[in-house]
Amino acid sequence: MSSEEHSAAVPSVVGRRELWRAVYLPTIVLALAEGMLVPVLPLFVAQMGAGFALVGVALAAEAIGMLVGDLPAGSLLRRIDRKRVMLVGVVVVGASVTLLPFAGSVALVIALRLVAGVGAAMWSLSRHAYLTEATRAMGRGRALAAFGGATRVGHFIGPALGGVVAGTLGFAAAFWCYALIAGVAFVLCARYLEARDPRAADPRHRLGHRAALAQVLRLQRSTLLVTGTGHVMAQMVRSGRRIVIPLVGASVLGLDVQAVGWVLSAAALLDVIMFPIAGVLMDRLGRKWAIVPSFALQAFGMALVPLAGDFWGLLVVGGIIGLGNGIGSGTMMTLASDLAPAGTVGEFLGVWRVIGDAGSMGGPVVVGVVADVLTLESAALVIAAVGFGAAAVFAWGVPETLRTRASEAT
Repeated sequence: MSSEEHSAAVPSVVGRRELWRAVYLPTIVLALAEGMLVPVLPLFVAQMGAGFALVGVALAAEAIGMLVGDLPAGSLLRRIDRKRVMLVGVVVVGASVTLLPFAGSVALVIALRLVAGVGAAMWSLSRHAYLTEATRAMGRGRALAAFGGATRVGHFIGPALGGVVAGTLGFAAAFWCYALIAGVAFVLCARYLEARDPRAADPRHRLGHRAALAQVLRLQRSTLLVTGTGHVMAQMVRSGRRIVIPLVGASVLGLDVQAVGWVLSAAALLDVIMFPIAGVLMDRLGRKWAIVPSFALQAFGMALVPLAGDFWGLLVVGGIIGLGNGIGSGTMMTLASDLAPAGTVGEFLGVWRVIGDAGSMGGPVVVGVVADVLTLESAALVIAAVGFGAAAVFAWGVPETLRTRASEAT
């Protein structure tokens, strides 16, 4: 077997068993907890008397916190091992959700979600950096698609579980269940993740954070401008669907929290099924073969939301969107890992996450504002237009990074 064939056959430098125990399994566990909030949090805020715009702000608050925390988290990764950053992130997220039942106002909910976003930035960026350095370019698509698939497994189970717990025991019980599950993720990371000093692993990490960040912004400016535009739009679609489906189900179709949870979990099932296909497409044909169909299909599903007249219609629409999101499993992370320069991985990924989190923040806000001014159905159409725009940017404005990396290897 040639070296190139071996690289393609073995997707990671770190053993698969270590990746599963230290990264994928904790990801499934915490994603399960995150999935519980998808049907619960919008309805929890809405029952406090908030309008659609304020619900959108509450759902965007986590993304805003991530936006604030991304660059500091990238700086921490230059000086502190990934394990410590990851564990602190889990603690911050779990603690902030535990306090949600005691929030007596929407303002306090927003504040707690901001804090959760900072913890989520630490958790997410440390895992991404770890996988970037633990995978080879020719097998990276499969490794990161599996990572995205691990997230989707949790999101498949989580919404239905959250809906059942909140529907039978109340919103507070769902939040406390989240905290318990986050504790399991903490234990798994603490037990299995190997601590690695980034400065010992690569002497280029001795470059100061400010100098490294300036280098990334200077040398990668054109790449970040074009690719980042598509990334913002892509994340707007992904976050927008999380508010459109629950609010349309509850406010337009009159579904209860359990029914909304089942719709979201059914969509997540298709999402989960598609992630292996995403990895194969990215590694064999190219990253864009997964990215472009993913966002075009999600946009198409969003455009059909106004036609969903009942539970079954919403189930079909949610399924189309879930199918599209599944084809895009790990695509944005793989693209970022391909583009990240050696020696400034943490800084580049921090900037990349700032761009993506701006889109994640914008999705719910746009939905909320358009829904208040016009209708929820109009908001869905706006998000659909953004999705088609993302597909166009990636199709015609972004180079194929798989071929680039393959040519560099030769």
